[in-house]
Amino acid sequence: TSSSSACALELLGMLVYIGAWLCALATTISPQWLTMSTSLLPVESYELGLWETCVVQDIGSMECRTYDSLLGLSTDIKMARILMCTTLGVGLLGILVAIPGLNFFSSCEERGGIRTKRTLTVTGGVLGMVSGVLCLIPVSYMAHLAVVHFFDDKVPDVVPRWEFGDALFCGWVAGFLLVVAGLLMVASCTFSPAERQPAPPQRYQMMSAGEAARKRSEYV
Repeated sequence: TSSSSACALELLGMLVYIGAWLCALATTISPQWLTMSTSLLPVESYELGLWETCVVQDIGSMECRTYDSLLGLSTDIKMARILMCTTLGVGLLGILVAIPGLNFFSSCEERGGIRTKRTLTVTGGVLGMVSGVLCLIPVSYMAHLAVVHFFDDKVPDVVPRWEFGDALFCGWVAGFLLVVAGLLMVASCTFSPAERQPAPPQRYQMMSAGEAARKRSEYV
């Protein structure tokens, strides 16, 4: 039925939504946005994140250091920080808005009807798609910069170059899943049942019957 299809899409969309948001959170706090290793020092590799840089030893130890000053950061890191934090804020707001609109919760249906639940679900889905796009922008931009610098002919070949880290792939997955979750939430509204029309008041029906009986007696 249409109601069961709507419930299935809502449940799937919400599960994907929450998983994608957690993936975006892991991307934001991960120091592995870019990695660099050099043949001159093969026992060490370097990792660059939005909040800290790390040195990874070959034996498995890791030493991380946060950035000293916000003003000293590059524009790329600042932009990525702002957009990823905005992604998490918009995504969390979308989850909180969409939860009351799910068919598992009947409070909104009792107060404002099915139209209110649809509005909440669609709003949450749209916010999910917006957060997905906001997540893809900084991840793709940092990857673009890494590719440009990697193939820069002006830099000598002996100079080590930054390469893609695991956080970039995690961010691409998070952004894609956020968009998919938003689409699922919006699509679930097309399967939701139509709003029932309110039944006429019982008092009006009784008065109508009484008036009909009175007119019949007057006619007789």
